[in-house]
Amino acid sequence: MGHSIQVGAFSRVENAVRLNSVLEGHGLNAYYFLHRTGLYKVRFGNYPSRESAFNEAERLRAAGIIEEYYIVSPDEYAVAQERKLGGGYVRREIVATAKSFMGLPYQWGGSSAEEGFDCSGLTMAVYQLNGLNLPRSTAEQYLAGAPVKRGQLAAGDLVFFATSGGRKASHVGIYTGDGRFIHAPGQGKNIQADFLTTTYYADRYLGARTFVR
Repeated sequence: MGHSIQVGAFSRVENAVRLNSVLEGHGLNAYYFLHRTGLYKVRFGNYPSRESAFNEAERLRAAGIIEEYYIVSPDEYAVAQERKLGGGYVRREIVATAKSFMGLPYQWGGSSAEEGFDCSGLTMAVYQLNGLNLPRSTAEQYLAGAPVKRGQLAAGDLVFFATSGGRKASHVGIYTGDGRFIHAPGQGKNIQADFLTTTYYADRYLGARTFVR
């Protein structure tokens, strides 16, 4: 990830969802999340320099789309800190970030079951918050990652399912260890954890991919 723009500081998730929808309406891949302060914030963009992020933020502010903002630098992400904090840090942070989404309503980016936008928005957000840029759709994420055998799954890997028939990846979650994964089941449902051994998911398991060394 390069530089991102962070906006909002809401005590109610509904307000973050509303701002998120406004930004997506302007063609931005935005996502909301629970900040360590206990407030809900919205983040978007992947800009090559601080200047380009600043210029975009100022353009949006001048248009009345956003108000105050914060530019997130690449050195703030977990991937930039792993060398100092030791191996496995990024994986632990991915899992911790995914857990912070549990119980939140999923209301990002449309509801295409075929492309898996309902669930890939969560994985994209969790990874981007830790400095790893993922493609938007489930199918693209499945093709982009390095294959992982089921017996070699590690926390932070992505697990994929063919929930629309055939062998096409249409659902994705974040593996958290001990046979469990966190995912967004679909529009109108809260983000939750499930077991890979649950009959529904076991029958539709397609494979796993890793983006972490």
